[in-house]
Amino acid sequence: MANTASTFSQSNTNASYPFNQLYVVMISSISALGGVLFGFDTAIISGTIPFIKGFFQLDELMLGWAVSSILIGCGLGALMAGKLADALGRRTALFFCAFLFAATGIGVAFANSLIEFIIFRIAGGIAVGAAAMAVPMYIAETVPALFRGRMVSLYQLAIVLGILLAYVVNYTLADLGENSWRWMFASQAIPAVLFFVALFLVPETPRWLVQNNKKDKAYTILSKTGGKAYAEAEILTISSSFSREIAGNLKDLFHAKYSKVLIMGVLIAIFQQITGINAILYYAPEIFKNTGVSASIASMQTIAIGVTMLVFTLVAIWLVDKAGRKKLLLTGCAVMALSLLAVAACFYLNFYQYYLVLIFLLVYIAGFSASLGAVTWVILSEIFPNRIRGLALSFATLVLWLADFAASFSFPILNKHLGTSVTLSLFALFCIIYFFYIKTSIPETKGKTLEELETQLIGKSDD
Repeated sequence: MANTASTFSQSNTNASYPFNQLYVVMISSISALGGVLFGFDTAIISGTIPFIKGFFQLDELMLGWAVSSILIGCGLGALMAGKLADALGRRTALFFCAFLFAATGIGVAFANSLIEFIIFRIAGGIAVGAAAMAVPMYIAETVPALFRGRMVSLYQLAIVLGILLAYVVNYTLADLGENSWRWMFASQAIPAVLFFVALFLVPETPRWLVQNNKKDKAYTILSKTGGKAYAEAEILTISSSFSREIAGNLKDLFHAKYSKVLIMGVLIAIFQQITGINAILYYAPEIFKNTGVSASIASMQTIAIGVTMLVFTLVAIWLVDKAGRKKLLLTGCAVMALSLLAVAACFYLNFYQYYLVLIFLLVYIAGFSASLGAVTWVILSEIFPNRIRGLALSFATLVLWLADFAASFSFPILNKHLGTSVTLSLFALFCIIYFFYIKTSIPETKGKTLEELETQLIGKSDD
C-alpha cells in the first residue's frame, strides 16, 4: 500500500507526511459500515407500518410507541457504548454492534406479540445507539485531521445507504403477504454479518491505545497511516493531551470547564432531530398517502427520498473539508425551513398537484443530507476533549435519541390533532432557531487536529 500514499501538510505542524490514502479510506469505510445497519434498522419500520398496524391492532398512540420504541434502546446503547469503548476499545464496541444488529433483526422477525416486538426493537436500538457513538469516534481518532471531515462524513453516507437499502427491501418484499414485515426485519442480519467479518480488517484507534499504555501498537498504526515521523509527532501530541487532565469519569464530564462544549454538543444533537428528519423518514409513506396517492406510489416516492439522501450526502462529503462545517449547517437550515413551510402550505391549501409535496420534501431531504445529516456527526466527533470523548459522545448521543423519540412518538399524535400543516411548521420553526444558534455559537472546526480544538475550546489548564 505504501506506493499509494500521497503527501499533504498537516495543519498543526510545518512537516509534510506521506499519508497512505488507501489505508485511511479502507479503515474509515469499513468502520462506517456500522452506519448501513443504523440506517437500515431505523428506516425498515416505514414499510412495515401497514402490516404491524393490522397484525397488532394498533391505534395512533400505540403505533407511535411501536415505531419509536427503538429509540429507548438507542439511548441505552449510547450510554453503554461509551463505557464499553473506553474499557475494551472502540473496535470491540463495533463488534458488539454488529452482533446485536443481526440477533435483534431475527428476533423482531419472529415476534408474535406486541411485547416481544417492542423488546426486540429496544434491543436493536441498543445496537443503533452504540453505533451512532462508536463509529464517528473510531474514525475521528484514527484519521488525520486533513481527511477527518470527509471520512467521518462517510458514516452519514453509510446511514443513507442503509436507509435507501431498507426502502428498496420494503418495496421488494411488500407483496409477500401478511408476513412481509417479518422478512423485512430479518433481512438486516445479512449486512450485519458482513460488517462483523469486515471488522477483523481494521485496527484499534491509536488514541485509545496510547491512553491504555500500548504506544508500540499505536506507533505501528500511525506509521502505516503517515510514516514514522508522523507517528512520533502524533504520539507526543496525544500523550500530552491525556497528561493535561487527571480523570475522565462521569463527575468530570459535568465539570464546569467542559460545560461550554457539553452544552454545544447537546444542542447540536437536539436540533438535528427536532428539525423533523426522522419523523418524516419514519412516516414518509403515510405522508405521501395523505396526498391521495396509492400505497405502491407512496412506497416508490419513499425510495426517491433515499436516492436524494444518497446524492446530497456525497455532496456533503465533497464540501465538508472545503466549505467548512458552519457554512453547510447554515445553508442546510435555511433550505430545510423554506421547504418545510412550502410542504405545510400545500397541506393547508389541500393542493397536491404536480407532485409538489414530493418535490418540496426532496428539497428538504437534500438540505438535511448536505448539512445536518453529515456535519452533525463530524462536529460531535471533534469538539470533545480526548479524555472525556467517550463519555461526552455517549451523553450527546443519548440526548439525540431522546429528541428523536420525542419527535417520532409525537408526530402521529400531532398530525392527527393539529394537522400535517401545523406539525411541519413547528419543524420549520426549529430550523430557523437552529440557524441563529449556529451563526452565533458554533465554531468552525475544519482542518484542525483534535488536540488543537481541545486547546481552543477548553484550554490547557485543569482549572
